[in-house]
Amino acid sequence: MNQTDFFKCLSDPTRLQIIKMVISKSNICVCEFTEQLAFSQPKISRHLALLRTHAILLDQRQGQWVYYRLNPDLPIWAKEILTTLSHHPLA
Repeated sequence: MNQTDFFKCLSDPTRLQIIKMVISKSNICVCEFTEQLAFSQPKISRHLALLRTHAILLDQRQGQWVYYRLNPDLPIWAKEILTTLSHHPLA
């Protein structure tokens, strides 16, 4: 994983909120993101696509829904950063 791309993903407040939600609830549906964050489904999907592209999140389709979870194969340094961030409120 490229560290620069990883930190670019974390630099956006919406993506950071998405990651924090995924950490707090392992499998989460796109509909839950749109409801909790009050953003449109296309906006959420664009952010999720970037997080998938950089292998931070993995997706799994179950029927008509797509669920997201943190990639368990993230490097240890990345997991530690995400764990630390999950314990702090967004500024």
